[in-house]
Amino acid sequence: MSIASSRYVRFGAAIAVIVLALCYLAYTGVQQSKSYYVTIPELRSMGTAAYAKRLRVAGNVVPGSIKRRGTHMDFTLLEQETPGGPPVPKSPDGKPWMVNVEYTGTEAPPDTFKDDSQALAEGNLSPDGIFHAKQIQAKCASKYVPAEQGTAGTPPAASPGNASSATSTGPRQ
Repeated sequence: MSIASSRYVRFGAAIAVIVLALCYLAYTGVQQSKSYYVTIPELRSMGTAAYAKRLRVAGNVVPGSIKRRGTHMDFTLLEQETPGGPPVPKSPDGKPWMVNVEYTGTEAPPDTFKDDSQALAEGNLSPDGIFHAKQIQAKCASKYVPAEQGTAGTPPAASPGNASSATSTGPRQ
């Protein structure tokens, strides 16, 4: 093998190693940032498989369960019911499914995070049954209120104080 061809082989091998390393880093990055959305009953039925996965769990914050200590917070999520949706399955003892959440993050919880609010926690379930959240989000109920019947897309009614929508019946000058 000539010197020129051996240089091409070494250069090709170095390029192959770099490409494989980048592919490996991309794959592991996607695996670490991937999170599965599960309901509270699904979380409980996953068993030990839930301990190794990054999960997102949604529910309603149980009133009186929020205990704050700086950026650390403990609260309980209750399985949320969807209006007009199927009934929420109950736990074996007949009560609604709940999960205790322990949030430790760098950001303070949002202002909309209150009792009875809908919340989404992202993190991992530990063997002791506590969900350790690294991120929490609170849904703002005012953004999801449906518009009143017949008001969507209709212009405001003409009124004496609203000259832009009132039509003039007098002669033009």
